[in-house]
Amino acid sequence: MISTIESNVENPIAQVIFAHGVGADMHHEFMTQIVLLFNQVNINVVRFNFPYMDKRLALGKRYPPDRMPKLLECYKQVINELISTNDRTELPLFIGGKSMGSRVAATLASDEDICLLIQGVFCVGYPFHPVNKADKLRLEPLQNTRKPIFIVQGERDTLGSQAEIVNYKISNLCRCIFLADGDHSLKPRVKSGFTLAQHMESAVNGIKLFIQEHKTNAATNI
Repeated sequence: MISTIESNVENPIAQVIFAHGVGADMHHEFMTQIVLLFNQVNINVVRFNFPYMDKRLALGKRYPPDRMPKLLECYKQVINELISTNDRTELPLFIGGKSMGSRVAATLASDEDICLLIQGVFCVGYPFHPVNKADKLRLEPLQNTRKPIFIVQGERDTLGSQAEIVNYKISNLCRCIFLADGDHSLKPRVKSGFTLAQHMESAVNGIKLFIQEHKTNAATNI
């Protein structure tokens, strides 16, 4: 059984699934704050833990992330369970995540069956490459996508900075915005004049605009 939390609001405009990154579970402060901001703009959110994270929490040991096939299967299961247990006849569904979670979601955007169920993908701090390994690019999900992808990236993200990303060849379905002086967690330095709270709010507002642009009647996808 996959651990999930639903955070719902009255009169939502959309439903999103938000997956965590490598080292932070669904209860992490960043995840919780983003969910709160989503709710404030009338978006329902489902969070969940990948299996390796539940194993970490249960045994108190730092296990490595599952390999991509297992991560994809877990995310698919969350999508299918959400659809089977909720009345989605009017709510469009968008999937996304933080860092690794966003990579998994973006990879699903080329899955024919999943593409029938979702309207788009959002990525908060997409891991374009590992730290200090700019030659090991992870562009394939952004090149093969069948759905629009919206990426929110810190300008100085060590897993893909603005200076690097502008030179990458990715699908025209992908759009990326950059938050001033933000790192991989969107956090800017004090001297920038911005705050993490401002950048998190900007991220969610950007995703909301993306959702409003791409939402359709979900009933046509069921």
